[in-house]
Amino acid sequence: METFLPQDGKNGATVYKFTTAKSDVEANGTIQFDPFKERKLDHPTTDGETLTHLLKASLGTGILAMPVAFSYAGLAGGILATVFTAFICTHCAYVLVKCGHTLYRRTHKTAMSFSEIAEAAFANGPEWGRRWGMPTSYCIRYGLFITYFGTCAVYTVIIATNFQQVIEHYYGSPLNLRVMIALLLVPLILLSWVPNLKYLAPVSMVANVFMGVGLGITFYYLVTDMPPVNSRPLFLPVMQWPAFFAIVIFAMEAIGVVMPLENQMKTPQNFIGLCGVLNQGMAGVTLIYILLGFLGYVKYGDAAEGSITLNLPIEEIPAQAVKILIALAVYCTFGLQFYVCLDIGWVAIKDRFTKRPKLVEYVMRTILVTAAVLLAVAVPTIGPFIGLIGAFCFSILGLLIPIVIEMVTYWEEGFGPCNWIVWKNVVVFVFGIIALVFGSKSSIQDILALYS
Repeated sequence: METFLPQDGKNGATVYKFTTAKSDVEANGTIQFDPFKERKLDHPTTDGETLTHLLKASLGTGILAMPVAFSYAGLAGGILATVFTAFICTHCAYVLVKCGHTLYRRTHKTAMSFSEIAEAAFANGPEWGRRWGMPTSYCIRYGLFITYFGTCAVYTVIIATNFQQVIEHYYGSPLNLRVMIALLLVPLILLSWVPNLKYLAPVSMVANVFMGVGLGITFYYLVTDMPPVNSRPLFLPVMQWPAFFAIVIFAMEAIGVVMPLENQMKTPQNFIGLCGVLNQGMAGVTLIYILLGFLGYVKYGDAAEGSITLNLPIEEIPAQAVKILIALAVYCTFGLQFYVCLDIGWVAIKDRFTKRPKLVEYVMRTILVTAAVLLAVAVPTIGPFIGLIGAFCFSILGLLIPIVIEMVTYWEEGFGPCNWIVWKNVVVFVFGIIALVFGSKSSIQDILALYS
């Protein structure tokens, strides 16, 4: 581990200053500072609670679009492409956490956010990159906030829409969607008042149960009277695959919650590793994504809707139950998505309010949720716009920024035999650019179709 420590005093950052001292490094090279032992948390989360949060963050409403994603790649192509996408997304999250653990030791910190890791990497990296630390940190911070704040607004619309469809079926007349959204304000504020991730874990567990039952009923519909598997193509033209990647990567990507989850863990070293929390969670998520996409495409083929629930018969009670369960699951997930905005917002203002911080924090929670609901009320068709922002931000933040951080963090140590890390990151970079271009294109087409 000594090779990861800076060997000179040329890291000129004021925030992440590091000076080698006898108390830090003994003559035999044993590092005395252990960020994992030094981390002190009032309400640390266990590995199981962190896994629950990770599953909920990755099993969002985007999974319902997997059948239409498979329609761009075919049955076998969809399986292979899903595994590849999951591997890339998981690897980028792994890289971010691994660099964070290295930088903990370099800077003598016990926890860092995504933006702080980027700033520390540049500040303790090569001379040419040190001026980019602060700008990169701001870009990450604001990009995550805008994306997840918009996601919270979209979640509000999704919850209201699912309840609206079921209520209208029994009520017999159309309901105002804006009124349905506004009625969610108080329940969402109450959810946002859950103080920390430790107490939010049961909520995520309930969300996983709701989503699991909803998906179970959906699978029942998919396997009932399912046409032969050979009625669908195994592979479709490769030129259509970028559209597949654009859908799956934004359904599966959860880079914004990775560091908040790691920062709250009792044993953060267990987050990564071959059998770590990250790999366990993403392996399970990948299997579910593949299963739903495969069966949904076999069942409905090119007729699969953007959300598979739209293919279910609304007049049947099980199908209505799916909509209600998914609405409740999204409601419970709102708290985890909101936590990203809260974490960024609170870090930005906490130093200005030191007298009554708890009161200010809860006022900020209430204001942010109210703003998200008001945005949803004002623009109920906000989904495509947030999709465009998500395509832009998740491609850059989830795929490109982590590999840049890796390159800067290990610049002086080298990149392995034959510079394999460089070549690996070239592949990730190309994949990220493809996701950026085609994800943005798809969202722009949705916006144009909305107003045409």
